[in-house]
Amino acid sequence: MFNKILIANRGEIALRIIRTCKEMGIKTVAVYSTADNDSLHKKFADEAVCIGPPPSKDSYLKIPSILAAAEITNAEAIHPGYGFLSEKAEFSRICAEHDLKFIGPSPEMIDAMGNKSVAKKTMIDSGVPVVPGSDGVVDDVEEAKRICKEIGYPVIIKASSGGGGRGMRVVHEEENLQQAFGTCKSEAKGAFDDPAVYIEKFVQDPHHVEIQILGDQHGNVIHLGERDCSLQRRHQKILEESPSPLMTPELREEMGQAAIDAAQAVDYEGAGTVEFLVDKDKKFYFMEMNTRIQVEHPVTEEITNYDLVAEQIKVAVGEQLEQKELKMRGHAIECRINAEDPTHNFRPSAGTIEVFHTPGGHSVRIDTHAYAGYRIPPHYDSMIGKLIVSAPTREDAIKRMRRSLEEYIIEGVKTTIPYHLQLMDDENFLKGEFNTHYLEEFNFNPDSN
Repeated sequence: MFNKILIANRGEIALRIIRTCKEMGIKTVAVYSTADNDSLHKKFADEAVCIGPPPSKDSYLKIPSILAAAEITNAEAIHPGYGFLSEKAEFSRICAEHDLKFIGPSPEMIDAMGNKSVAKKTMIDSGVPVVPGSDGVVDDVEEAKRICKEIGYPVIIKASSGGGGRGMRVVHEEENLQQAFGTCKSEAKGAFDDPAVYIEKFVQDPHHVEIQILGDQHGNVIHLGERDCSLQRRHQKILEESPSPLMTPELREEMGQAAIDAAQAVDYEGAGTVEFLVDKDKKFYFMEMNTRIQVEHPVTEEITNYDLVAEQIKVAVGEQLEQKELKMRGHAIECRINAEDPTHNFRPSAGTIEVFHTPGGHSVRIDTHAYAGYRIPPHYDSMIGKLIVSAPTREDAIKRMRRSLEEYIIEGVKTTIPYHLQLMDDENFLKGEFNTHYLEEFNFNPDSN
């Protein structure tokens, strides 16, 4: 087992990794920017190293600074968390060159699955269902027109190296294709330094269902059931739950096996998520694979009793996965608590938290790095925490989440808590009748709570 792990991340995920490391008897090293001088991940790690000024490119994305921090603290491994460098094959490769174990997949695995067009071809070759579309990158608008005529409108153009909803455009008719194609390529270049895009048939009104998988160094892959991530705004997830309201045992088995096939196609090592679109007829299509731990991993932990970070670490040192029967107990829901103002189009609300009271009680979990007096920096993602509850049934989980949201008090900045409270009373949400576009027409009323 490792003696010391450096966490190349910040905020709640850094703190969450530190907690598991402490329970496993592993020393931890936090890295932080000057904007995060007062962050809890710096406080609770065994050691902390400042790696630069607030901008991510000068700190959390600056590989030489992170490697230097690992060297001076004698860390043996680096856990990248999610975001930042977690899906950068170059970072995984450089870690190996410096005798540091990257807690995640190899650069070859990241290259195979992190690039969406390459991943899609890999899935086709492995027999995993995919959305009809281009075989790979589309180079010019004339080729795009030909493909769109073959598969039919509407279509969606996606950045090959994309994520977080950037570099994506839905096109409903050919007259809008050229502009959307050019815009998408420009966004992809600006956001990911890669202008490559591909095209897929736009699946209307689907659920976004992802399968959690784990793979070890011995060729074993298991899946831990699904998460429904359909409730999104601008392709950003708002709420996740497990099991999915539309799932059946037969569909879970079929999708789980497809996810395992996808991971085995690249000899996958570590924790990963295979994401699917599921249409109204419960036909599913491979969308992408995330080669890292997900923000929403706690809902899987709560219903399977797995510590996914502990499993990542065990796999990284060469331990073999236990091949035990999947048992999903009850229902779990996660609400992302963001420092945003839902009354003003979810405008970021940086500032100092004056009052911070978290809910408690049976089966209520809070993953957060925030506290009273904490100043939310404007330089990073607006998420300040995750509220996760579990209960024997979905109905009970919703009741527990509603009660917990009512107890969650944050003053000094605006948050999405009122938005989530209204969602807990939404008739369609209660019935599980929603899709990836549902929140686009969800009318938030601040006076309803």
